Amino acid sequence: MTSTLRRRPAQRRSVERVERMLDECALLLDEVGYDALTTKEVARRAEVPIGTFYQFFHDKQGLVRALARRNLEAFLQRVVQRIQETGPGHWTDLVDLAIDVFVDMKRTTPGFGVVDFGEVLLTPGGPAVGGSKRALDETQENGVVVAERLRDLMLGLLHAPAGPGLDRALLVAIEATDAVLKLAFRADPAGDPGLIAECKQLVRRYLTDHLPS
Repeated sequence: MTSTLRRRPAQRRSVERVERMLDECALLLDEVGYDALTTKEVARRAEVPIGTFYQFFHDKQGLVRALARRNLEAFLQRVVQRIQETGPGHWTDLVDLAIDVFVDMKRTTPGFGVVDFGEVLLTPGGPAVGGSKRALDETQENGVVVAERLRDLMLGLLHAPAGPGLDRALLVAIEATDAVLKLAFRADPAGDPGLIAECKQLVRRYLTDHLPS
């Protein structure tokens, strides 16, 4: 993936500053939404000079893209941790687990309702910001990036064979999951349980033709 940072922090102090700016960005997204988010306020709340902000981020869009990437890495780490705790199981278990982790992050992770690891919404459950389909990588759409990372995780941890058309099938599954879960969180700010259950069933049934039974 192409970098979202103007330069990568090398020293511990710089790493901590970047993390503080991302933390404050996430909190402000919940408080004021994407449109009202400003680099000046992020820097003020993170207690860093505005010049330091621009050492690491080109602009607000670069900051939000970096937050989306951090969210994706956190999501994958949680999925791996849960698999290690419960055992690899069947690939259908991974589907349920991944959706559960995503839903939990929607409910508990600051800013995740506006910026998960892809499309940027103006407010939680609101319309999308134009041009945010490539928040994770300038050369690929968000769904493609997420599908590739989940494919690698699935093949590595579950030792599932890569059948023909698996990449395309995972992309379709990711896009379908995204659409249904958006509906679930529009219907209920905490995520409609019935729609979440339907999402799991939909993805499991669809992927049955592409993964071993």
